[in-house]
Amino acid sequence: MIIIHAGLTINPDKKETFLNEIKPLIQASREESGNVSYKLYQDTENENVFTMVELWKDGQAVAAHNASEHFTAFTGKAKEFLAAPLDVKVFNGEQVER
Repeated sequence: MIIIHAGLTINPDKKETFLNEIKPLIQASREESGNVSYKLYQDTENENVFTMVELWKDGQAVAAHNASEHFTAFTGKAKEFLAAPLDVKVFNGEQVER
């Protein structure tokens, strides 16, 4: 399983635009066959910092997502509302059975 944490620092003046633009990305990403989970979290200490936590079945699923129309459309607009470069961390993990 591939785990991605994408940190987004949003320009306060563009936060509403960001929230409107990211909703279709979240919905379409969740519908991808290789997606396990795709959730956006807002930082509790800085309201303009968000983290997208993504779980994907494998690297092929990530590659398909990165090439998807909804992802490329969002990343093409991201410069409009980002106040800092994306901070993307990718992990390889396995679910631990308890």
